[in-house]
Amino acid sequence: MRRIITISREFGSGGRELGKRLAERMGVAYYDNEIVTAIAQKSGLAQSYVQGVMENRIQSYPIHYGRTFSLYSLPNNENQIHIFAAQHEILQEMAQKDDCVIVGRCADIILKDYRPFNLFVYADMPSKMERCRQREPEGEHYSDKELEKKIRQVDSGRARYRRLFTSVKWGSREGYHLCVNTSGIPIKDLVEVVYDYSQVWFAHQTEGGNK
Repeated sequence: MRRIITISREFGSGGRELGKRLAERMGVAYYDNEIVTAIAQKSGLAQSYVQGVMENRIQSYPIHYGRTFSLYSLPNNENQIHIFAAQHEILQEMAQKDDCVIVGRCADIILKDYRPFNLFVYADMPSKMERCRQREPEGEHYSDKELEKKIRQVDSGRARYRRLFTSVKWGSREGYHLCVNTSGIPIKDLVEVVYDYSQVWFAHQTEGGNK
């Protein structure tokens, strides 16, 4: 059984950092922005366009994933079909290759047949704003009101994008094996706890499969 961890996260919650640290702790591959780059290369589309579709800033359409890839309510925009098809193919390739940690891209839904450990990372607004402040590019500065609006817009886009893949609400506990509140806690202090929990989960999955 592959040890695959997928991470869905609120913007500014530290989910990306947690994913990277978890991958290092497990000694496995870590995939994040590499997925967008790979999709752009495979589809022949600009990376900024691919990112826009995946953040739901560009209109998308309902799709369904089972054991085979299919589309319904076909869109008129062939570029978006190529993006979804490439995303499905690339995530499958990553999962087949080896154990890994994958951040975002609805990997928990697309890779459900691999029985991944699905994690949702969230935090209160002050904590998310503080993390965003710590990582804002030089020369960029949002007012508190502007930054909060941006965070809510990104999270809303992620929720809409997830609805293209599943009826289970983004962030709803029934869609994940573990939900982690990072409010006021350094991400590095959470890694060992999440790692231990995930390994217990994987062990029980393996035992169940051997019965």
